[in-house]
Amino acid sequence: MRDAQPRSIRLADYRPPMFLIPRTALHFELYEDFTLVHATLGLVRNPASDERGPLRLAGEGLELRELLIDGEAPVASRWRCDAEGLELDDPPEAFELCTTVRIDPRANTALEGLYLSRGMFCTQCEAEGFRRISYFLDRPDVMSVYSVTIDADRRRYPVLLSNGNRTSQRALDDGRHRVVWEDPFPKPSYLFALVAGDLACIEDRFRTRGGRDVALRIYVEEKDLAKGDHAMASLKHAMRWDEERYGREYDLDVFNIVAVDDFNMGAMENKGLNIFNTSCVLACPATTTDAGFQRVEAIVAHEYFHNWSGNRVTCRDWFQLSLKEGFTVFRDAEFSADLGSRDLKRIEDATLLRTAQFAEDAGPLAHPVRPDSYIEINNFYTLTVYEKGAEVVRMLHTLLGEEGFRAGSDLYFERHDGQAVTCDDFIAAMADANDTDLGTFKRWYGQAGTPELTVEDAWDKDSGAYTLTVRQQTPATPGQPGKAPLVIPLALGLLGDAGNLRLTLEGETPDGEQADNTHRVLVLEEPEQSFTFTGLPERPVPALLRGFSAPVRLSYPYRREQLRTLMTRDDDGFVRWDAGQQLMVAALGDVQAARAAGTTPALDPLLAEACAALLDPATPDPAVAAAMLALPGESTLVELAAHAGGADIDAIHDAREWLRAALGEALEDVLVRCVRRHPPAAAYAPVGEQIGPRSLRNTCLGYLATRGDTGLVLARAQLAEADNLTDRLAALRVLAQAGDATERETALEGFYAAWQHEALVVNHWLQLQATLDLPDAVERVTALMEHPAFDLGNPNKVRSLVGAFAGANLVHFHRADGAGYGLLGGVVEALNARNPQIAARLLTPLTKWRTVPVRVEAMRAELSRLAALPALSPDVYEVVSKSLESQEPQPVG
Repeated sequence: MRDAQPRSIRLADYRPPMFLIPRTALHFELYEDFTLVHATLGLVRNPASDERGPLRLAGEGLELRELLIDGEAPVASRWRCDAEGLELDDPPEAFELCTTVRIDPRANTALEGLYLSRGMFCTQCEAEGFRRISYFLDRPDVMSVYSVTIDADRRRYPVLLSNGNRTSQRALDDGRHRVVWEDPFPKPSYLFALVAGDLACIEDRFRTRGGRDVALRIYVEEKDLAKGDHAMASLKHAMRWDEERYGREYDLDVFNIVAVDDFNMGAMENKGLNIFNTSCVLACPATTTDAGFQRVEAIVAHEYFHNWSGNRVTCRDWFQLSLKEGFTVFRDAEFSADLGSRDLKRIEDATLLRTAQFAEDAGPLAHPVRPDSYIEINNFYTLTVYEKGAEVVRMLHTLLGEEGFRAGSDLYFERHDGQAVTCDDFIAAMADANDTDLGTFKRWYGQAGTPELTVEDAWDKDSGAYTLTVRQQTPATPGQPGKAPLVIPLALGLLGDAGNLRLTLEGETPDGEQADNTHRVLVLEEPEQSFTFTGLPERPVPALLRGFSAPVRLSYPYRREQLRTLMTRDDDGFVRWDAGQQLMVAALGDVQAARAAGTTPALDPLLAEACAALLDPATPDPAVAAAMLALPGESTLVELAAHAGGADIDAIHDAREWLRAALGEALEDVLVRCVRRHPPAAAYAPVGEQIGPRSLRNTCLGYLATRGDTGLVLARAQLAEADNLTDRLAALRVLAQAGDATERETALEGFYAAWQHEALVVNHWLQLQATLDLPDAVERVTALMEHPAFDLGNPNKVRSLVGAFAGANLVHFHRADGAGYGLLGGVVEALNARNPQIAARLLTPLTKWRTVPVRVEAMRAELSRLAALPALSPDVYEVVSKSLESQEPQPVG
């Protein structure tokens, strides 16, 4: 067991920093086997702090070479240095601190601080990586203006980058050179960045609406120069969109992006120098799927939008992480919706929330959007903080309207520019700009768990009155047994025989503004509320939670005929998709019931009819049709079953495979016609006009894979003729899953032989194999970990193979003999010391032992084995210990 339990950090214990650091000068001397970091800090006592005593600066893995206070070495008895930092006794009210430390970036396998990636120096300082570079008050509420000098070998590292604007460069002796960067905007240490390497550059320019001419540069390896154009176009779109939608202009002379292969995160918004995982910036048809192109566009925009929502206005402490991330995820979602399909974007976001974030809310690691405590902040870069946080911002947008929300964001940026603030400050700006009270709404930031809405209705035919009664409750979560009601915007429409009906609430004037409205947002604030609509000609079908207006579970006793009606006739894309999903879930329930009773399942004709209608040539949006045709994923079905009391993984998998095959058989002819009606475009482009038909064609191909030769013949032809990775991977999956063993291995080996030189394509190859439904899935993944294509030190490889297997191949991860748990536990153990951040994130599937009752003992046994390791990192310890806590949440009183 561990020698001592790591200390928890609590929001309630926040205190302002004892000192501030208005000025920071850093001088890096980069060498192959070590780096010297000379830091000059101008410290002043913080008037907002009444703390006295020693000043402690954070520092990890640093070898102190020199220490000066105001130019002189302090008396030895007045300072101390240990493995976690530097402590100074009785520091002056204002002083200059100079330190020189030696660090070893080559040995930094955690990829936090300064490290080497494929011969390139790179940094990752969020959340607490700067302390691995130099002694500092490494917390987000200490903001400083940085001057950075970088010395390095000119031949090995011709490109030297840091934050801000480059102010000088010159040659040094012995073949070295020096570059100086100045960032005029104060920033916290987590936004510091440095890159040094032999890189090629894609360059463009952007003129802001205020007249600033900005140089845009994307730095990549020479071989990847042709893969940066999409990212550059995405950046320019994002810059213009932020000016138009939020009035935010860029503020430096240059905006740099660097692509790095070894990176724990997707990307990082360091001021003026964004560092990206290669998978989030490099894109071309041969190596990037349609989804990959869209992901690049969204992430480039997300990191750029952080320039204001995260950099110019940053978070006071790490408990406020959603202040920047939730707001920025909302902003990038709106950007993607504006540039693409708004309906499809909401469907994608709702799927992620319902599948993964709702499961997080229901598990042992449940926490509010603003957590109360943490042991390791890296563990709180979660779906709750990001995606649920974005939904909280979206609800504000819904409640305040577009103009009100824009007024609130303008006030927020104006009021807090250059400050480190809190979620309360964000809400206060929204409230003040709209002269409204959002005090109750703030409960969303402090309560964990997914609210549940139960809806009942009543119809008075004589008066034409239709009443909806809505009850809300939020289940207990660890540490929060009781919950207060939340402010929930419930968007709805009422569907009649002739279409969406006009909505007039009881008491409204019929000729008022709302008389012609077919869409309303009801605001729920109490445990139970009723709403009566009048003047209706018929009993309607309620279209509830339109646009996924709140991150809630909603229960209403729809009949299947009503779901069929909503699926085909409502004018809200999310409602249509959701109705189809509910119809499919009902059909899957039929299959499981028949299997349990020992009878032969039968395909629901309503579902077959609805799916056939989606394949009609007149379908207006093929991308939405493809999403509606897709069966709920096994993760979604497991989450639904777990919420109902516990999931039978094998029964869920069996039912889903049966239904997929049944639909493939019933719709075979129309599926084949749809595939042939949407042939590949003459020249590939990642644009909506092509992405939708491609998605629909490949969805059909997935169903036809169950039809043996029909699917295999089409897949063979597609793999041979495809000019893009989207179509190649879709065909390869069919051959690998539905073909015989010889065809499977031939196709997989041929694909690898053709693309082994492209790391990002190989990652797709690893992921595809990790998610195949084959009896030897565990053994296949284990063998691939010894393949030359796999590297345990590369987070992308680990996520593609091990993460995909544990997170998506559920029936084999949860194999009865526990081999899947042992595989994951072994990788976590191997990464615990090497890269604890990735090790902790991999653990998520193993923490869900409560959802799979028949596997509880085996899952807990593996967690207990990990808990007993002698040198468990704080990252892994926090996840394992919370997962093993035996106390169940208390029911709501």
